[in-house]
Amino acid sequence: MYSQNPYPQDYFANPLEIPIVLAGTFAELRSNHFHSGMDIKTQHRQGLNVLASAEGFVSRIKISPFGYGKALYITHPNGYTTVYAHLSKLAPKIESYLKEQQYDQESYGIELFPPIKALVLKKGELVAYSGNTGSSAGPHLHFEIRDKNEYPMNPMLFGINTKDTTRPLISGLYAYPISEDAQINKSNSKQPIRITKQADGNYIAESITAVGKIGFGIETIDRQDLANNKNGVYNIQTQFNGSTNFEIDFKTFSFYETNDINRLIDYDIYKTEKDKIQKLFIDTNNGLSLYKNTIDQGYLTITDSTSAVYKIKVSDFRDNESWVTIPIDGKLSQDILKKSLDVTPNYIYENQTSTIAEENVTVTFYKNTFYEDFFIDFKISNDTLQILPIGQAARKSFNITFDISKYNDADKEKLFIAELVGYKKWPKYSTTTRTANTLSTYTKSLGYYTIASDTIPPTITALNFKDEQWISNAETLNVKITDDLSGISDYRATINGKWILMEYEYKTNSLTYDFNDQISTEPHNDFKLIVTDNVGNSSTFEARFHRK
Repeated sequence: MYSQNPYPQDYFANPLEIPIVLAGTFAELRSNHFHSGMDIKTQHRQGLNVLASAEGFVSRIKISPFGYGKALYITHPNGYTTVYAHLSKLAPKIESYLKEQQYDQESYGIELFPPIKALVLKKGELVAYSGNTGSSAGPHLHFEIRDKNEYPMNPMLFGINTKDTTRPLISGLYAYPISEDAQINKSNSKQPIRITKQADGNYIAESITAVGKIGFGIETIDRQDLANNKNGVYNIQTQFNGSTNFEIDFKTFSFYETNDINRLIDYDIYKTEKDKIQKLFIDTNNGLSLYKNTIDQGYLTITDSTSAVYKIKVSDFRDNESWVTIPIDGKLSQDILKKSLDVTPNYIYENQTSTIAEENVTVTFYKNTFYEDFFIDFKISNDTLQILPIGQAARKSFNITFDISKYNDADKEKLFIAELVGYKKWPKYSTTTRTANTLSTYTKSLGYYTIASDTIPPTITALNFKDEQWISNAETLNVKITDDLSGISDYRATINGKWILMEYEYKTNSLTYDFNDQISTEPHNDFKLIVTDNVGNSSTFEARFHRK
C-alpha cells in the first residue's frame, strides 16, 4: 500500500539526523482530536539538530507555553508545508528574527508570518533544536506535512517511515443494536463481545445472535518494531458475507472536522472507561471525511433464521494485517433485556436552541451543540451545577452563567467558575467572563461546575540567585511561579526598568531569562517580576543581582 501512492517519495527528508522511531503516528486517536503528524523519538534528549525536510521558506512561527510550544512552519515550492513542533530553540538566524519581534511586542507568546524572502532555507539546513515545549509529555519532535489547503497528511505517504513488521493488536469488540427492534444476544443495549487470539495472529469472536439493524465497534492499536508505544492504525475495512461494506482510511483529514473524533469513537465508553472503541458505522451528524466504500453507512441488517459472517481487517501502513471474524446467527428472541432510559424533566433536541434555568444558574445549549437528542440531568445545589450524562459528546461549546448578586461586592472580584474534575472533584479553572453580577463560561464538557473563590496571589521563588548576589557566571536567570487555584494568567519581568523575555514552561512552572539577550550590561541590576492569576491576584518579586 505504501508504495502505491501519488505522493513524491524523495522530496522530503528525515528532519532529524537519527533513524526514525515513532512515539505517535498520524491520525492517532487523541483526546478530542486526531494527531496531525508523527511524533519522532529523540532518544530521551533535547537539543538534537532539526533540519529542513525540503527547501522552502519560513512561513509561520508560533510560540506558546501550551499546545505545540515552539513551532516552526516551512512552506515549500511544491505547495506543501512542513511543521516542526515542541522545539527547544530555533536556529540562530530564525531565533534572532523571533526575539526581535518578541522584544518589540513585549511578549513570549507570539505568532509571526515572516515575508516570503525573509527566512529562505535549503533542504537539510539547520532550522531548530528538538525539545519538550508546550503540551509535550516528553522530548520528541512533532513533524507534519500539510497540503496546499492546510490539510495534514500522513508523512509515511512521502517515504518518511520506520521499521514495522508487527501486526496491529485488537483488544476490544462491541456490537450495537441500532433500530428500535434490533437485538443482540437477547438485549437491545450495546454488548461487549469476547474475542480470542488464534495461533495465526488473527482473532475470532464468540458467535452472537442478532436481529434488526446493528453495527460494530473495535478497539485497536498498532506497534512498530523499534518502540512499544500504543500507536494508531492506518486502515480499517469490514466485510459482510464476503463483500466490503465499510472502510476508514487515515490518510488525511481537515482540522475543521477533527472534533468529530467524538462521533467516531464511543464517547460514553471513553468518558467512563477510557477505552477508545471506534465505531464501524457512520453515526448521525458525523462530518468526518475518513470513510470509503460504505454500504448503508456500515450498518448491517440481520433477519431471523439466517447465518452470516462479519469480518474486520485492521492494517498498519506497512500492510501488516489483523483480522477479526464474527459469526452471526439471525435469531429472534421473544424475551429480551430492554435498554433502560434515564428520563428527566429536561430534553435536548440537537437541532434546536435550549435554555435551562434553575435558581442562580442558566445554561444555554445552542442549535447543533450535540450530535443527537437526549434527556439531560440538570440539578443545582449550593452553587454547584450538575449536568449529565458526561458520556454525551458536544461538537461545539455551550454557555453556563451563574448569578452572583447575592455575594458581597468585595468578594465578587475573586470568584470564578470551576469545573469539578476527577474522582475527588478537584476545581479546575474554566475561562470565566465577569460582569457586575454574573459569571459566565463556555465549555464542551458536561459534568459538574461550581463557583469558586481565589484570594491567594501567585507564589514567586528565585531558583538560581538571591538578593544582592553576584551571579557573573550564570547563563540564565531562573524563577519558579505557581498558583494553586485559578492558575497563572500573565507575568511581566524587567531588569533596570527594561522588559526582558522570560520563557514560560508551565510543566515545570518555570520562567527563564537568557543573559545572552544582553538587555543590561551593567554590573548592578534591579530585577522585578509581577505575576497575575486568572482572577487578578498579583504578586511582585524584586531583587538586586550583580554581574561582572
